[in-house]
Amino acid sequence: MKTKIVNAGGLLIGGGTLSVQSMTKVKTGDVENCVAQILRLEEAGCEIVRSSVLDEEDARAFAKIKEKIHIPIVADVHFSARLAVLAVEHGADKLRVNPGNLGGEKEISLVADCIKRHGIPVRVGANTGSIEKRHYEQYGRSAKALVLSALESVKEFERRGVENIVISVKASDVPLTVEAYRLLSRETDYPLHVGVTEAGAGEAALVKSAVGIGALLVDGIGDTIRVSLTSDPVEEVYAARQILRACGRDKEYVEVVSCPTCGRCEYDCRGLAKRVNERVAGVKKRLKVAVMGCVVNGPGEAKECDLGIAGGKDACVIFYGQGGQMRVGADDAERIFFEKLEELLK
Repeated sequence: MKTKIVNAGGLLIGGGTLSVQSMTKVKTGDVENCVAQILRLEEAGCEIVRSSVLDEEDARAFAKIKEKIHIPIVADVHFSARLAVLAVEHGADKLRVNPGNLGGEKEISLVADCIKRHGIPVRVGANTGSIEKRHYEQYGRSAKALVLSALESVKEFERRGVENIVISVKASDVPLTVEAYRLLSRETDYPLHVGVTEAGAGEAALVKSAVGIGALLVDGIGDTIRVSLTSDPVEEVYAARQILRACGRDKEYVEVVSCPTCGRCEYDCRGLAKRVNERVAGVKKRLKVAVMGCVVNGPGEAKECDLGIAGGKDACVIFYGQGGQMRVGADDAERIFFEKLEELLK
C-alpha cells in the first residue's frame, strides 16, 4: 500500500520511498561529540538522525548542530511540551513525541500549534512499554493494544489540525512487532517508522532486527527503518543497509556471492571473499561478484555475475563480462581477479 508523504528537512518519508535512520548516543548538548557522531553516521549511509532532548541545553543545541551536518535531525522529546517546542524553534526537522506523556490538553495543543507553524512532521506511536492503560486492560500485551494506542495518539494531533504524521508500533518481541505493523498498515495510510525496539546487542540483536524488519519490508510495509542496537550507532546503519539489500530494496551496491566452502575447497576461498567484501564496502554501483570454492556449483553461479572466480588447487577460472572466461594459475588468480574487479569499479 502506498502511504502519504511527509517532508522532514527535505527528506521525503512515505509514498514508496524508504530511508535509513539512527539515533545519536551522546548528550545532544555536547555539540562537538554529537556532530562528530552524526558525520560518521552520514558517511555510513544514514539519511535522517534522531537526538534526545533531556533539558534546555539539548533543545537549544539543535541550532548549532544543524549548521554542521547534512541530513535532517529529529528531536526526541518526552514529558515536556516546553522542550519539544524549544527544540523545534531551534531547528529540529521532525519531532518524536508521545501525546500521552506531554501533559494535558493545553500542552498537546501547544506542541501541535508549533508543528503546524513550522511545517514539520511528527512521529507518534506506541511500544510495549507505553500501551494506553484501558487498551492494555482490555487486550493485554497484544498487537491490537499497540495499534489502538498508536492511533489514539494520532487522533490527538489530527483533532488539532496536524496531518504530517509518521507512526510506529514497536516491540522487542519479533512476532508481536510484525503482527502489529501488519495490522496498522491495514488501518492507516500514514507512513510507518519500522523497527524492533530494544533488540539488544551482538548477533542475537542483528538477527531479531533482520527477521522483524525484513518480514515487513518483504510485505511492502515500512517507509523509514531503524535498527536498534546496544552499540555504536554506525553499526545500526550498516545493519539497516544489509537488511535493505537482502530484501531487494537497495540496488546501488556490490553484491558479493560466496559459497560456504566444504572439503572440496582447495584454495583460500573464505579469505578471498573477505578481502573482496572489504574492497567493495560502501561502493555505490550495481554489480554482482562471485567467489566460489570449487567446480561443482562454482562455474554456474559465477557465470551469472559481472565477475566471478571458481578455484582449485593448481588453477582457477575467472568469469567476466558476457561469457568471457580465463584459466589462470593459482598463484596469479587473486591478483588478476582484483585487476578485473578494479576495472569494474571505475
